[in-house]
Amino acid sequence: MKNMEVKFASHCSYQIRYHQVFCVKYRQDLFGNNEYRNYLKELIRNICERYWFSIDEIWTDVDHVHIFVGAAPKRSPSKIMQTLKSITARYMFKKFPEIKKSLRGGEFWSDWWYIWTVWEWTNEDIVKRYIQKQWDEVEREQYKQLKLFSLRD
Repeated sequence: MKNMEVKFASHCSYQIRYHQVFCVKYRQDLFGNNEYRNYLKELIRNICERYWFSIDEIWTDVDHVHIFVGAAPKRSPSKIMQTLKSITARYMFKKFPEIKKSLRGGEFWSDWWYIWTVWEWTNEDIVKRYIQKQWDEVEREQYKQLKLFSLRD
């Protein structure tokens, strides 16, 4: 397995990655539209570059997005998510005003989101393959272990 790349900031080095998932409000089928999907991916890549997030994988289903992303320790996982969701929503509405009309209340993203911390010795490649293979039901069955679990179970 390839090790996650060590990144460097002014006073630290780190290897932090998150698998993040967020959904369109009301689970609307927006990303079945190639123009919306491609623009969203471009936006996410630009935001990651601007905010010094490292993006390893990105995939969209018709109503949600999977991102494998990393950032310096000063950026909390929820702050990364907030940054991505707020900026993408603003720009998607600006470029495609018709989307706002189809979303009751005018919010682009659902309040729900999922974040999983990925650590190098067990699951980096698994997460990358999982995100790359979302569309394949047979492959999806092989990655059932990626469901949330509780230590109390």
